[in-house]
Amino acid sequence: MAQYSVLIVDDDVKLAKLLKAYFEKDGFITRLAHDGYQAVQQTREQKPDIIVLDLMLPGLDGWEVCRTIRKENDVPIIMLTARDEETDRLIGLEIGADDYVIKPFSPREVVARAKVILRRTQKTVTKPALIKAGGLIIDVERHRANQHGIELDLTPTEFKLLEILAENPGRVFSRLQIVEQVQGYDFEGYERTIDAHIKNLRRKIETNPKEPRYIQTVYGVGYKFIGDAHA
Repeated sequence: MAQYSVLIVDDDVKLAKLLKAYFEKDGFITRLAHDGYQAVQQTREQKPDIIVLDLMLPGLDGWEVCRTIRKENDVPIIMLTARDEETDRLIGLEIGADDYVIKPFSPREVVARAKVILRRTQKTVTKPALIKAGGLIIDVERHRANQHGIELDLTPTEFKLLEILAENPGRVFSRLQIVEQVQGYDFEGYERTIDAHIKNLRRKIETNPKEPRYIQTVYGVGYKFIGDAHA
């Protein structure tokens, strides 16, 4: 079994150490950072397999940390916050977070979510090596996508979402079905955030996101991928 590394970023030292203990119990190599600047620096020095990031940090807050890290690499990010507001969740997802956990939470749940994200971002040989649609090429094994030869900067969640839809051209997926396949589990509230991921993805792969040709909305149901789209 692979041994993963996690960077836990939280100015609450007691909570950070508690999460550290739970991750280490599951075999993770664990590092801690207690402010945003430390988080960015540690990620640059040694990229972790996943980051657990608190939003309310001194100096550089979690949103800025996420934006900065996302410009440099695609490491999966789980955001932590005490603010139970949909706007905060959507902003977090739009700037590149892969998951969102509201305090108070169970440390076991955070570890479980991290393991799910890591499982779904690993390479697999059971799927087609390449998926092609118009000028879009999705390299499943290398976890990369390009359009007309230009590399697309997709987060792990965005790539998984694109992969699932593109593997099933013409099939309509409800938001709940997308949650279950992308996240690997269902939980209340996340279903509505799929729209934020779709918006982000369209911005990156569509010529005109307002008139999408790859990922189309099926009103009242969900989304589908058009396999013969031409960008």
